Amino acid sequence: MENKCCAANNDIMLLACSGGSNVGQLSNRAAVELTQEGFGKMYCLAGIGAQLKGFVQSAKDVPVIAAIDGCAVGCAKAILKNADIPNYNTIVLTDLGIEKNKNFNLSDEDVRKVKDAVRAACAGQQPGASISAAPAKGGCCG
Repeated sequence: MENKCCAANNDIMLLACSGGSNVGQLSNRAAVELTQEGFGKMYCLAGIGAQLKGFVQSAKDVPVIAAIDGCAVGCAKAILKNADIPNYNTIVLTDLGIEKNKNFNLSDEDVRKVKDAVRAACAGQQPGASISAAPAKGGCCG
């Protein structure tokens, strides 16, 4: 059996900003837990930001992307825009009422809130979210 990271239940690419604040780390933890639960697959946002060909192409090929930004600075969104990847869902944690700070003791309640928001965005329930309807042409394992 072929091991494709974006096949079956893994057709959602999860990209977390993973920044140096609580909301950056919440984005990372939520992406890890969603991957462990079988909802999509966490992927390397830095590889896309570095314009590594395989990473960028994988992001263009996957049917659904969830860009999980910690705050309004929008690093994940900017990386996708700069890589000419047009269709993705953006979730901004501070828009969920989570205050940005340097407290790295992350609450389970905040992680749950982020995971619920990602699921809703990928289901098309987030206003302004864009989901690509194009089928994946290749894997997303870069």
